[in-house]
Amino acid sequence: MNKKRILVLAITGILIVLGGITLFINHNLESKDEKTKTMVSTVMSVDDSTFTIQDSNNIIYTFGIVDNNLSVGDVIELEYNGSLNKNKALQDNKVLGYKTIKVSNDEEGVPSEWQDNGIFKDFYIFAAKKLKTMSLDEKISQLLLVRYPDTNPVETLEKYQFGGYVFFEKDFRDKTKPEVKQMINNLQNVSKVPILTAVDEEGGTVVRVSSNPNLASSKFESPRDLYLSGGFEKIRQDTINKSLLLSELGLNLNLAPVVDVSTNSGDYMYKRTLGENTELTSTYAKTVINASKGLGVSYTLKHFPGYGNNADTHTGSVTDNRTYDDIVKNDLPPFEAGINEGAEAVLVSHNIVTNIDSSNPASLSTNIHNLLRNKLGFTGIIISDDLAMGAVSSIDNVAVKAIMAGNDLIITTDYEESFNDIKDAVNNKTIDEGLIDKLAFRVLAWKYYKGLIFENQK
Repeated sequence: MNKKRILVLAITGILIVLGGITLFINHNLESKDEKTKTMVSTVMSVDDSTFTIQDSNNIIYTFGIVDNNLSVGDVIELEYNGSLNKNKALQDNKVLGYKTIKVSNDEEGVPSEWQDNGIFKDFYIFAAKKLKTMSLDEKISQLLLVRYPDTNPVETLEKYQFGGYVFFEKDFRDKTKPEVKQMINNLQNVSKVPILTAVDEEGGTVVRVSSNPNLASSKFESPRDLYLSGGFEKIRQDTINKSLLLSELGLNLNLAPVVDVSTNSGDYMYKRTLGENTELTSTYAKTVINASKGLGVSYTLKHFPGYGNNADTHTGSVTDNRTYDDIVKNDLPPFEAGINEGAEAVLVSHNIVTNIDSSNPASLSTNIHNLLRNKLGFTGIIISDDLAMGAVSSIDNVAVKAIMAGNDLIITTDYEESFNDIKDAVNNKTIDEGLIDKLAFRVLAWKYYKGLIFENQK
């Protein structure tokens, strides 16, 4: 046998071996991907072709229908193959089957599927006990953060028992500190569960409280002006001063800071931001959350997943066409920094982020909420931006869609429509009462964490 033939045979043998290895690896990868997996979850909705579930980490998935025996509210152990895609609305996985399982409570009465390692976990026992004392109407109302009404605010709260009120500049105009305190006390006195009292006190162009010279000697400065004149130390002190004033007045939730990244002075959101790059905006988020702790006022990171250079969603629909990678790299880090520092709440924008979910505004998108829960590991309260804003106000059943997307609290002006739509959805089994229970439980746990509720704490 000549050398040339030996070389050809050797090369052929090597190629056969390599081919065999490749087939073996591919087979194993396919086998691994096709391996049957299970997941315990709660059924959120069912229609003719799909069903939607939420797992114990509050991640929401939609699958093609298995059969027509699933019911909203069922807790199931789902069997499927393939890998789940948390950034995709409808999963490609093949559902192999499911079995309904009995929900178990721990000895303190907290359902097992509500248990997590979340920021409010030390107060779950108290929240579960409180929940058992509440009617369905009261539980629904805990999910509503309502714009302070112009007429009969005390009577309205006494009737509905909302989770909280959001106050605007007009609500403080010309009032003195004692008058504001009395306004808040009158509300807390008729509320069975202490309410969230929220404002947007960002500083700069958005100053609901400090615009009144009776309440503050001067308006709080914008984040950018603070940074340029005194860096992060001045921002820290400003946060402390702001918190002390709000707490003194009886306000316990600030819908700030704006941690959107904007470096272009022509952007709609620029004047409300730090006006610096991602790294410095991340430090800003961390500084504000850290400085706010222990002062009685919770702060809210907004507007997830980052507002970018988009137009004003108060007046109409806005589309964000940035790439997914660009958002992850440039816009998510400030939120992540604030969350890691102990942020209790994140507010979601109404922008349609096409490369995450081209069909829904962020506030109504399960993909966006999954990104916040899964990629950033957020276990606190997700708040929708105001449902009265032009970007979403014309959407039918918008409050129900906001709840189904993964929000814990929804900001609403038309509280009657929001309340009635959610209650109707429960009554017609579009939403299971168990989902309302879970969300109200989370809001209650937050209120215990904040020190608003004290009974049962022994």
